[in-house]
Amino acid sequence: MKLAELNIVGFKSFAKKTNVVLHDGMTAIVGPNGCGKSNIVDAIRWVMGEQRSSVLRGEKMDNVIFSGSASAKAVGMAEVSLKIENTRNILPVDYAEVVITRRLFRSGESQYLLNGNQVRLKDIMDLFMDSGLTGQSYSVIELAQVEKILNGEPEERRKIFEEAAGITKFKQRRKLTFRKLEATEKDLVRVEDIMSEVEKTVRSLKRQVSRAQRYQTLAQELKELDIKLASFDYAALLNELEPLQARLDLSVDDREKTSASLANNDATYEDLRRSLLEIERRLAEAQSQHNQQSRDMQKFEERVLVNGERIRSLREMQNRHITERAALVERQAELENALENATRSTGETKKQLEAAQEEYRITFSHFQEIRQK
Repeated sequence: MKLAELNIVGFKSFAKKTNVVLHDGMTAIVGPNGCGKSNIVDAIRWVMGEQRSSVLRGEKMDNVIFSGSASAKAVGMAEVSLKIENTRNILPVDYAEVVITRRLFRSGESQYLLNGNQVRLKDIMDLFMDSGLTGQSYSVIELAQVEKILNGEPEERRKIFEEAAGITKFKQRRKLTFRKLEATEKDLVRVEDIMSEVEKTVRSLKRQVSRAQRYQTLAQELKELDIKLASFDYAALLNELEPLQARLDLSVDDREKTSASLANNDATYEDLRRSLLEIERRLAEAQSQHNQQSRDMQKFEERVLVNGERIRSLREMQNRHITERAALVERQAELENALENATRSTGETKKQLEAAQEEYRITFSHFQEIRQK
């Protein structure tokens, strides 16, 4: 069994798909520091089921996905495929070539494939068990791990020797068997507890069944007694019903007579109600006329008062006009006398004015003559 080919894409520094072919003999990968040599070893560990991110030199598992660089974008999935030649059937599968594939998405989802078929991580671990290809075996050894093996505790070296001897699988199966036995013993204890509880329940159910049977018997007896009592009550009710039926018939006749009388009374009541409505209508009309006459009388009285007040006012105005007329007559006589006196005075004044004008004319003519001279 040997490693034949390693395909890497999106894992750590391998953004693009990288194919590493491992030919017969020894294959060495040489390069400067930081070129990704250790990433190839990490890819082999990772595809074989390594779950410790610290061993892969990362803080968490999704750090193995290529996160981008100056010349390339980040990817969303890391995938590594490892081809193994199984011509000697060391791996417990019926394939001459075994291809193990592991995928991890940024969402946290991971997938394991065996020759293209999806499997569990446990299936991958069981496949590599006792083959020397597990992540903690001697198949992938770093320089620090060599020193750890040489200077480590005997228990650690013992694990490596057991892996090389091929007994790890049996020890693992032995542990699983003991775990199953312990789980079976716990299940047995639990079954015993359940049986004890069931027995208690069965005893309780037996008592309940006995009570239920007794209840059914008593219930049947009670039902028969109820039927007999109902029959007796029915006969008694029939005996009481006959006189009641006779009284009911009499009551029905009385009700019919009362209904007829009530119908007549209703008709009389309707006639009286119509007469009353007519009287109320006429009374309302008379009341309306009376109210109108009252309003007219009140208006007439108001007009009488107003006219009386106007007559009194006119009489006062008449007396005042008579007084004023007498005063005006006297004033007229006085004015006429004054007019006559003024007329006489005006005539005299006119004569004096004419004389003065004549005198002025004479004087002015004389002045003109003197001026001309």
